[in-house]
Amino acid sequence: MLIRLTCALAAIALTTIPGFAATPSPGPSLSPVPQGTEVAFVQMIQKDLTARFPTPADAVKAGYFRYTNEDEDGAISYANLQWQSGSPKAPSQLWYDVHGNLLGADFSVLQSAAPAPPQVWGVNYRRWVSFREHVHYVLAGPNGTETYGATSVKKFAAAGGNVDNPQPETVVKMGKAKDVAAVTRVFLFPSIWDLIVWIKPNPSGAFADKNPDVIPSANAEKPD
Repeated sequence: MLIRLTCALAAIALTTIPGFAATPSPGPSLSPVPQGTEVAFVQMIQKDLTARFPTPADAVKAGYFRYTNEDEDGAISYANLQWQSGSPKAPSQLWYDVHGNLLGADFSVLQSAAPAPPQVWGVNYRRWVSFREHVHYVLAGPNGTETYGATSVKKFAAAGGNVDNPQPETVVKMGKAKDVAAVTRVFLFPSIWDLIVWIKPNPSGAFADKNPDVIPSANAEKPD
């Protein structure tokens, strides 16, 4: 996912963009099935997030917005640009399938504020993965459609952009859009520690990379 991902998933996250993940998750010796105090954490967020964000419309109403295509795991990621998740009730990303069903969530902590993986909420710190900063953009298409993309901070800066305050003009200069009016959103995805959790029950475990019960559509992105 997301970041996955996307994540964003990713999935991915979704959500995530191929090549931006710095470390795999979870490690080979760590089961994707919740252990010990992780069980209560997963049960709590599954109940809470399912009640508050059952559909993408609920996420949008709460300040999230879509910023990815459907990833290879069947997830479409929504972010709220709040990269410091202060509690299990504050995911930085939510992901849905093409039918609008809630699949999972990402929680994040800025690496600038935490040089080591977080040890919070009873979750094993090894479940947090590292994502390097990059830039995302959303472009308006015909009939209310959108196009989603991302680029490295190196390429964005090389085009004259300010990665700390990215502007539509740089997206145009990079040849990603014809004019600034087409760029509906551009933002920095900062370097973060990211925790990916399936909200939809997952036979492989809530911390698994994939969910066998989620079948990506024919339009999903292919594995990189």
